[in-house]
Amino acid sequence: MEKCKMYIGGNWEDSGSGKTFTTLNPATGEEIFSVPCADQADVDRAVKAARAALPVWSRMKQSERSKALYKIADAIRENAEEMAMLEVREHGTPYNDAIGVVYGAADKFEYAAGTAPTLMGRHVPVGDGALSYLQREPVGVVGLITPWNLPTIMNAVKLAPALAVGNTCVLKPASINSRIGLKMAEIISQAGLPPGTVNVVTGPGGSVGSALASHPDVDMIGFTGSSETGKQILADAAKTVKKCVMELGGNNPAIIMEDADVDASLKVLGWRQFNNSGQHCSAPGRYYVHERIYDEFLNKYVAYAKTVTVGDPADKKTVMGPLVSQEHLEKVQWYIEKGIEEGARLLYGGVRPGNLEKGFFLMPTIICDASHHMTIAKEEVFGPVAVIIRYSDKDDITALANDSPYGLCAHVWTQNLPKGMKLINDLHVGAVFINCQMLTNEQLWGTSIKESGLGKEGGMEGMAEFTDLKLVCVNYDI
Repeated sequence: MEKCKMYIGGNWEDSGSGKTFTTLNPATGEEIFSVPCADQADVDRAVKAARAALPVWSRMKQSERSKALYKIADAIRENAEEMAMLEVREHGTPYNDAIGVVYGAADKFEYAAGTAPTLMGRHVPVGDGALSYLQREPVGVVGLITPWNLPTIMNAVKLAPALAVGNTCVLKPASINSRIGLKMAEIISQAGLPPGTVNVVTGPGGSVGSALASHPDVDMIGFTGSSETGKQILADAAKTVKKCVMELGGNNPAIIMEDADVDASLKVLGWRQFNNSGQHCSAPGRYYVHERIYDEFLNKYVAYAKTVTVGDPADKKTVMGPLVSQEHLEKVQWYIEKGIEEGARLLYGGVRPGNLEKGFFLMPTIICDASHHMTIAKEEVFGPVAVIIRYSDKDDITALANDSPYGLCAHVWTQNLPKGMKLINDLHVGAVFINCQMLTNEQLWGTSIKESGLGKEGGMEGMAEFTDLKLVCVNYDI
């Protein structure tokens, strides 16, 4: 079992206490990495290192910071195979997806490097004899707490924009796949950033994450995870009134209208449902399928699910790997059982594949004849489980779609575009996808609606979250 170290102030270190924890291969259940278990003292050292590096990094020319990020992007690509295999081993990502995720992470740093120079302030006209303008500045020391579901890409999503505009960072990767976060630190260490610009501490969110969120010398928190954990981090951050940007839970409605192209919808939604074992915040959470195409949709969804090869994520033929942990597998299975108990019907899957004795595997699962008020339709399952609800013209489909504490995104499928586009203003979500789902580096991601988060990620708007706007006024008529 490989032993790992944390990255603090440009050095590789054990935890001060000497305590460690292990991470597992979710495809086999075997222990693969021994990782330092940080405590408050370790967080203090990391924050101190970030604070010391801030004057150097933040005052660099933007062109120099961008050059450093381009180097990080190049280093990620040079180490793509090793990073992809870490995703395979520690998260269970199928290889073909893992290699794409790594190159996607490189793209995040490259996009941030190219975009940061264009993120400027603006002139504010105030009359003759005076000058007024708004100038953007880095927030300062940023604590970044990343999720386990997309470890490599989410580390890049947060680090790249934060660094590009001059912040220094303390990253706490998800405990369950910490080695992936530490590999990112190895890559960044090759780019020649001032020591302390990026620090990585590992350990439980309840202790290490809380220590970061409540730390008086941390200026901002960027977090992705569950709404419940996000609320606790907000409570911790409130002690020092620090800025928070949060991408939290989702239970995204997919409205399949009577004239929808069912085959086209399943190519997009089916892939999104089962890719990464359904562990996507943007995956469909509940499908509202018009009664006139309900049976067709079910039959074609089962046919699609049967094409999904579940197995060893290192095998290039595998489409869907394991869930991330035994605990999460049991949680998803509980939702399936609860749905059946409340009257829904298990149409396909719901069990471990018969040929896989080890690991945290589950077949692609389709639950049909569900109702809007069932637990499995109201809560975020976060697994490879499609929950399908029949609706008719008598139903207020917009009201059903909006009846959720979450507001991350919504999917609409119809060949009548004017009809579909009428829903855009009525759906209370941060993103609406009509006959598609696409997320590019230039697009923002739809947090800041209800319990799905605060602020924005991605694009120019997401990068701006890592800056403060300072008002400058000069009277030159003297």
